Amino acid sequence: MEPFLVPYLTGPDKNLTAQQVNNEIFPVWTYSFLAVQVPVFLLTDWLRYKPIVILQCMALFITIATIRWGTNVLGMQVSQFFFGVATASDLGYYSYIYSMVDLNKYRKATSYIRSVTFLGYSVGSVLGQLLFSLELLSYNDALVFTLILIAIALFVSFFLPMPQRSMFFHRKRKLTGDFQGEERSEESEESGVKTEDHQELAEAQTCGKVLLQMIRDFRECFASKQLLYWSLWWVMASCGFNQTSNFIQVLWEHVQPSQNSSIYNGGVEAVSSILSTASVYGIGYREERWEQWGELALAGFSGLCSVALFVMTFSSNIWISYASYIVFKCLHMVLMTIAM
Repeated sequence: MEPFLVPYLTGPDKNLTAQQVNNEIFPVWTYSFLAVQVPVFLLTDWLRYKPIVILQCMALFITIATIRWGTNVLGMQVSQFFFGVATASDLGYYSYIYSMVDLNKYRKATSYIRSVTFLGYSVGSVLGQLLFSLELLSYNDALVFTLILIAIALFVSFFLPMPQRSMFFHRKRKLTGDFQGEERSEESEESGVKTEDHQELAEAQTCGKVLLQMIRDFRECFASKQLLYWSLWWVMASCGFNQTSNFIQVLWEHVQPSQNSSIYNGGVEAVSSILSTASVYGIGYREERWEQWGELALAGFSGLCSVALFVMTFSSNIWISYASYIVFKCLHMVLMTIAM
């Protein structure tokens, strides 16, 4: 439903104005996403990831339900707030995955999970395009169908395995008192050996200790100029992409103002997601030294993204705008995967 959200809100189902959608509804997502980031970060680690994944499903369910049955600007603003909670909870999903795999498998794990995300988005966009183009479902019925899919995802999330440790609050430490991140070897567990040198206890750290550990990690991490560059780029690029994806339908409505202006929105999103899936999946199998070539890729691809943004913004041709968006999204997703 996402590629058709603006036509739905401004159409006869909700009868909102474009000004209300642009100025009063969509900005709520941006600021709620920003506000929820820090508490979600802390809760993600404290609750050991899985509850945040469940929270994300619940927030998405409330988002779609409010869009379906909300009748005014306030109802749509509530939906955007919960969408901000859902998107901020992506942190919990990725942290959960990283907590369950070995460090040397991070690259492929990142490639897999982002590919699956884009593939799911591609299937949803294609399905939405077919349903609306063939007039098999109305917008309202499609939202109910979406609720059913999210309910299935919510049900499945309860059966995910629960991680036994996290980065800050639930660490492993030796009896001697120094922090350790390694787990006991399987041989020690099986044999039941409990010597002082090898026994480790899972211990929930106090907030004070956690804060000190975060400060130490912060200093260590951002002493690296390379990590600082990528982190700053991540912030700016995420902001730019979120704003673009939020308002791109408004731009398309402006470029081609007609009742059928949104007829290909789902197809465009599907194509961009499919190409992103292929590109991101391929990165997992490339043994590039990103510490050597990363900044060059960062500068070059970011420059191409900027060109695509300018073209889609100032072009009066809807097909050029569509093509520029596809290029922009694919390049952005490749860079985000490299950064992760």
